[in-house]
Amino acid sequence: MKPSGPLLLLVLLAAAGPSRAQFRTSLLDLSGILPSLSRPANHSRIFYAVMFDAGSTGTRIHVYTFIQSNSEPLPVLDNEMFHSIKPGLSAYADHPETAGETVRMLLKVAKKTVPRLDWKRTPLVLRATAGLRLLPAAKAQALLDQVQLVFDESPFLVPDNSVSIMNGTNEGILAWISLNFLTDHLNTRATKTVGILDLGGGSTQITFLPKLRTTIESAPDGDYVARFDFLNSTFELYTHSYLGNGLMAARLSTLGALGAEGLEWQVFKSSCLPSKFRDDWSFGGLTYQVSGDQDGRAGYKPCYQEVLQVVKGIIHQPHELEDSNVFYAFSYYFDRAVDAGLINNVQGGTVRVRDFKKRAKEACNKMTEYPAVSPFLCMDLTYITCLLKDGFGFKDGTVLQLTKKVKNVEASWALGAMLDHFHNLKIH
Repeated sequence: MKPSGPLLLLVLLAAAGPSRAQFRTSLLDLSGILPSLSRPANHSRIFYAVMFDAGSTGTRIHVYTFIQSNSEPLPVLDNEMFHSIKPGLSAYADHPETAGETVRMLLKVAKKTVPRLDWKRTPLVLRATAGLRLLPAAKAQALLDQVQLVFDESPFLVPDNSVSIMNGTNEGILAWISLNFLTDHLNTRATKTVGILDLGGGSTQITFLPKLRTTIESAPDGDYVARFDFLNSTFELYTHSYLGNGLMAARLSTLGALGAEGLEWQVFKSSCLPSKFRDDWSFGGLTYQVSGDQDGRAGYKPCYQEVLQVVKGIIHQPHELEDSNVFYAFSYYFDRAVDAGLINNVQGGTVRVRDFKKRAKEACNKMTEYPAVSPFLCMDLTYITCLLKDGFGFKDGTVLQLTKKVKNVEASWALGAMLDHFHNLKIH
């Protein structure tokens, strides 16, 4: 892949602020922020970076390999090694030492991927997302402290602020930058870009580059707009992260169990579950007793009314969506589309919003076939349908590109976050 402007943007991107995030870049000499491996002149220099994504339902490690050629001003992303473990760190909120063991296990992937001679100069970073943002501050910090202990005893380069909880705004923006870089939509002044829809376990993000000024002007106050400068142009994104509207958190809200810690004895019911279903379900380190509505109230329509309460009045509808860019949807959008038979689990594919609606109805109608059908599939597909239609305001015919990988790189914020960290780290 020929190096181009987008990677410079990624490397030099500054962190977003808490509201009306401002991103500023400057055209600096990359030689001062990339590690020198003392390779002979006119030869490529290879360097590595390790990023942990501590999500609400799993912990993932991304080991990136970059090439910096002396004949080219910009580095190239050459390869990504990816591995994940479930559950997420938040599941160990009461046993933080176990979270440390999870990270220690994943570090074996980095040790096998990065040559031993490069360990000491390879940065090691962990960013936690909604799973830890949803925890009480003391419990979240205890988990981060355990990760820090594991990092400090590792043979890798551990920079300042190597372990932290990432701002939800950053999550959406960095994912947008990563996807537009990987899809080659940042090679020139962007007249066409792709929007991103990320559905995690604890939160969901939407980010796109509006074509209409009205979209920016009509955005609510707070962190709905982010700006950054690139090549004498200013990009102004519509972006927001909704904490509590990820797929697993939405299950809790639909069941009426969100914030119900200490009510382990209570059974939480939903018409989105098979009427004969009753079981324990765990998320975020807590276990809940859940069941279907045994009075016989089940199916798509009553389920939709339940999940609508999780979306209505919470999700803002941007002024423009239909006339905006193609949207890439990933994480649980992708996983549930696979479960519903809408896309291939490797290549992904295009799906219309109405396709989610159709499969949601089918899943809800088949709940009598439980346990052959996953008990949560009706709820999850109905929530995704409601989130897209009544939440963000997409039309039934809107086409979404569902993907897990782009050019063999995971579709996520991790690439953008790692490259952004080089700017903050200023490795010499």
